[in-house]
Amino acid sequence: MADKKSIKIKQIGSPIRRPSKQRQILIGLGLNKMNKIVELQDTPEVRGAIAKLPHMVAVVD
Repeated sequence: MADKKSIKIKQIGSPIRRPSKQRQILIGLGLNKMNKIVELQDTPEVRGAIAKLPHMVAVVD
């Protein structure tokens, strides 16, 4: 079985005064607090969610 690649995402922006769609994307990624880091599988869906919130999330090495 092949080893699945993962990606670490850090929340760098606050969801305060943001549209509800952006808040929902953050929740879907598992983020809800500033500077929280989550590790997810590197899929096109996750990459697309990150692309929608470049001002609120960052990819961590």
